Amino acid sequence: MSKYKFLHQQLSSKHLILILLLGGLTFACGPNGEESVVHNTLTDEELEEGWILLFDGETTEGWRGYNQAEFPPGGWAVEDGSLRCIGRGMGESGGEGGDILYDEKFHNFILSLEWNISEEGNSGIFYLGQEIEGEPIWISAPEMQILDNERHPDALRGVDGNRKAGALYDLIPATPQNTRPAGEWNHAEVMVDRGAVVHFQNGKPVVEYQLGTSTWNRMIAESKFHEFPEFGINRPGYIALQDHGDDVWFRNIKILPLD
Repeated sequence: MSKYKFLHQQLSSKHLILILLLGGLTFACGPNGEESVVHNTLTDEELEEGWILLFDGETTEGWRGYNQAEFPPGGWAVEDGSLRCIGRGMGESGGEGGDILYDEKFHNFILSLEWNISEEGNSGIFYLGQEIEGEPIWISAPEMQILDNERHPDALRGVDGNRKAGALYDLIPATPQNTRPAGEWNHAEVMVDRGAVVHFQNGKPVVEYQLGTSTWNRMIAESKFHEFPEFGINRPGYIALQDHGDDVWFRNIKILPLD
């Protein structure tokens, strides 16, 4: 049994994040002997644990458009070791490429990545998503929100900040709200384990919930998602990145299956 699989059974999520942060980066020595981060790679330890690198920093291998056979011809690009959604300055209506997904379903996992949002930008990380013809991914997939909290109007909408970065979008606010400003890299993790879900943002657990409970069902019944019976079901699904029409960059995208 790998160390992470043992830990997720033995430790609370608040303890688990400390282990993840210690093991989650690759370092190399620079010309003067100082340590510098090497992005979009896995350490030998991570490989042994079973982590899978979802983005190599150079290609879009493994990714395709939602409800598409191929990667979008426009709207997304690999740029300086990051996966960039190219904004057009038109908000949600201006996205050229559409949402993209990694072409493999995952059920129980730890997803880890970094994101950097533009000023006034909006995006999101979807998980447990299903492909439903003619429908957007958000009618099935919970979303960890990505937002410029200081400038985007969504930060003032919703209830108690449940549309700010780190939130379970439009449902549960991120507490503490520890998002770094637009133009800076934020670290995000999503852990899904037998229906228990935790969002981690910049080293802190900020959202925790359990799929399929009476509390969950009541919350959904009182939200806009009550119209969508496919939403938030505890089953294997896709990891996806949102094209909301704004510039956003992703890197160090990796996942540890827990099944």
